[in-house]
Amino acid sequence: MNPPVDVVASVAAAPGTTARLPRSIVLLMSLASGLAVANVYYAQPLLDVLANEFGIGHARIGAVITLTQIGYGIGLLVVVPLGDLVDRRRLVIGQSLLSVVALGVVTLAPTAAIFLAGIAAVGVVAVVTQLFVAHASALAPPAERGHVVGTVTSGIITGILLARVVSGLLSDLLGWRAVYALSAVANLVVVALLILALPAQPRAGSHMSYVALIGSVFRLLMEERVLRIRAVLALLIFTAMTILWTPMVLPLREPPFLLTHGEIGLFGLAGLVGALGAARSGRLADSGHAQRTTGVALVLMLVSWLPSAMLSDSLWGLLVGVLLIDFGLQSVHVANQSLIYRVRPEAQSRLTAAYMVFYSIGCALGSMVSTLVYARAGWAAACLLGACVSALALVFWAATRHLTPDREPGSPP
Repeated sequence: MNPPVDVVASVAAAPGTTARLPRSIVLLMSLASGLAVANVYYAQPLLDVLANEFGIGHARIGAVITLTQIGYGIGLLVVVPLGDLVDRRRLVIGQSLLSVVALGVVTLAPTAAIFLAGIAAVGVVAVVTQLFVAHASALAPPAERGHVVGTVTSGIITGILLARVVSGLLSDLLGWRAVYALSAVANLVVVALLILALPAQPRAGSHMSYVALIGSVFRLLMEERVLRIRAVLALLIFTAMTILWTPMVLPLREPPFLLTHGEIGLFGLAGLVGALGAARSGRLADSGHAQRTTGVALVLMLVSWLPSAMLSDSLWGLLVGVLLIDFGLQSVHVANQSLIYRVRPEAQSRLTAAYMVFYSIGCALGSMVSTLVYARAGWAAACLLGACVSALALVFWAATRHLTPDREPGSPP
């Protein structure tokens, strides 16, 4: 079914004109992105129960998150660039349907091997979130691009954080399999809404082959300095974030805390402040303050490790740490996207793929290393590792900030 004519007409002139993208469409893409990315993060509060279910040791259970991120990275390279070659509307609807299938495999998995294969497939198809970001960026007029990207990204952040809350509560009530079963149903409902309302992006036909398309992702990395710098920042900040979130469930499930999965998931609510950071960061980037936003946010991420390391004394320290690191991370993330989408407007999907591959590498590294460090040296050592990564991100930004302009060439001051 084609989208309504009045909706298509309102966005048909984008990009390159001042036609506004209807708020209802932006919110729909935000909702769809949040539900899709949540599938990647449901497992984080459940690592201990998954370890017991499938006989995986605590030192190796981080592989569940790592495999999901490897799948996500593969999807970024082989699927997301297609958004610059084919009808992006059909692509996101097809990806969303495949998400339902992958979630079904995870729900019914009888063995660890099938579960791990299913969870990797969930990662591959979850890259639809990045197609939504690229689609929203391409449809939005340039003056509103940062705000639109920030709104869709806020949906992604909310999905990530609420995934931890929902999975913890549902697991306590109905078991971990119910988490993935209900997600499959929710994603199916969203597919119906997308079919009814999501507009296509008018574009000239491309004669580029698929192989050339994938090769151009790597060429963009070599040609665009802004993309390289911001991709490295993405790797570092997402490594730091997963160093905090991945092993966190393990000490919280043990004495003296003995928290339930639902209670652990509630820590995600503190990170919802990060969604506010994403929306605000988008507006600041539109106003020419992406660099300043990045610097302040990276300082907040570094500071977050001090209260986080005080977990043995109080849960409040961890709560403050989660709030600070998520707010800082999402502010940097949106500033990054706002800057890179300016360089090649015709290559939004490939820019997204190139940038987000580094995100996926960071998440995979952080989840793998953090559980190993925690198993061998405890929570304080994991926090020290995270602080070192955050400090490296801040130093890297300070050394490269003069290489990345805050404003598009020719834009008013």
